[in-house]
Order: sequence, then C-alpha cells, then structure tokens
Amino acid sequence: MNEPVNPLVRALVADDEEAPREQLLAALRQAWPELQVVAVAANGVDAWDAFLEHEPALCFLDIRMPGLSGIDVAQRIAVQSGPQAQVVFASAFGDHALAAFDAGAVDYLLKPVEPERLARTVARVRARLQLASPPATPDLQALLATLNAPLRRPPLAVLQASVGREVKLIRSDEVVYFESDSRYTRVVFVGAEGPGDALIRTPLKELLAQLDEQLFWQVHRSVIVNHRCIASAVRVDEGQMHLTLRGRPEKLPVSRHFQGLFKGQ
Repeated sequence: MNEPVNPLVRALVADDEEAPREQLLAALRQAWPELQVVAVAANGVDAWDAFLEHEPALCFLDIRMPGLSGIDVAQRIAVQSGPQAQVVFASAFGDHALAAFDAGAVDYLLKPVEPERLARTVARVRARLQLASPPATPDLQALLATLNAPLRRPPLAVLQASVGREVKLIRSDEVVYFESDSRYTRVVFVGAEGPGDALIRTPLKELLAQLDEQLFWQVHRSVIVNHRCIASAVRVDEGQMHLTLRGRPEKLPVSRHFQGLFKGQ
C-alpha cells in the first residue's frame, strides 16, 4: 500500500552556491513532486527570515553559508519549533560528525545529491511528518553547538551609530533593544552618559548574525532585545504577548514564533 501523500508540505531550500542549489531543487522535483518549495535562500540570514515568514515544515540547509551557518539556522529552528520543523543538512564535505545525524532527528545529504540517497531522505522525512509528535534527539542542541563552534565568529562588541553629525561608539552590552526602522535599524541603549537612541545602516536580519545569542534574543521579526533588560512577558490574549522593560515605558511585541522563550517555571 502506498503511504499517504501530504500535498501541503512546505519546504525551504538554502544554499549559497547556485549550481548545488538548483541541482537539489531539480532532484526534489523528481523525488517529491507534491512538495511545495515556498522559499529559496542564498545565505543563512535570508533562510532564517524566510523560515519566520513562511513557516515551512521542512528545511534543506547548506551547512557552510555566509552570515548565519546552516547550523545557526537549525539551532534557531530547534528553539522556536522543536521537532515540528524537520531539518536536512547538505554539505560538500564528508565531515565525520555528520554521521551523528543519521539517527533520524535530522538527516544530511552530501553534495552533489545522489537520487538514491535523496529518496531515502524523502522517505524518512515523510514518515516523520505523518507522526503527530515527531521524535526529537535530546542532545540535538548540544550536537549542533559542537558542530557550529568552528564556524562561529566572535560576537560584535562595539557598534558605530549615527547621532546627528556624530558617529557614536556603543558597546553591545549597553544596548537595550534593536528595532527595524524602514531602511535603518534603531538602537536603544543606556551608556555612561545615560539613555540614548541612534540609527545604524545594518538591517536587523543581518545584525542578528553578528550578536551574542546568549545576550540578545529575537522576539519579533523587527525586534531584538537584550534579555537582561526584560522585566516581564505579558500574555495579552491567546495569540498576543508583549515585553515590559526595566526602567523604561516601552512595550515590545513578541510574535507567536518566539512566545516559547517565555515559559513560567
């Protein structure tokens, strides 16, 4: 008996090299004609942004990409979606550590993708997507962090921001939050001279890849906040939440993707 077909499975494909990306897309059309590829990204930053926008159930991620690596993106997906979103890594390198993914929590493909190997991956992913609660590997986050260590750059320590005619140097740990503001990113900070407000040209989604993820949490597509400055998370209703800040009147929105960051003990 044929396994049931789910025509609504949505997928994201991310690879910074055009030829392998197109080869994978062509192979997927052959191996899984019903799959809906809703987004294609050429770097990790755009891949994460596309994940937030389209909420795909399946992500094919190249491991080595500029901005955010595929493992960076997978870590964010694991935090926000748990095992619900399936991740398949693609790599041109036969890293021995990739064998750890063969347990089934995630899968991997070596580039160029072989049709037979992709067929096994498709079968595995489709079987997992049929489950009401796909299983997760308990140490997946630790495994991803270990693999990502050689790919990660030191976090941004100082920002250069425009304040009138002045270019101000702002230590990243002085920042309260970042907010997307049209073509710019607004930086709200508290420095030695008191509170301040400035603009930088780096888009928020690119800035995310440069920040210390232990200090800064993305809580909305347009907001990144220093978690040390959060006073409380307030659930307004079933779908809405906002943050209050220590010593500040603003209320920052928390989108549904990121509400899982705030769970009572």
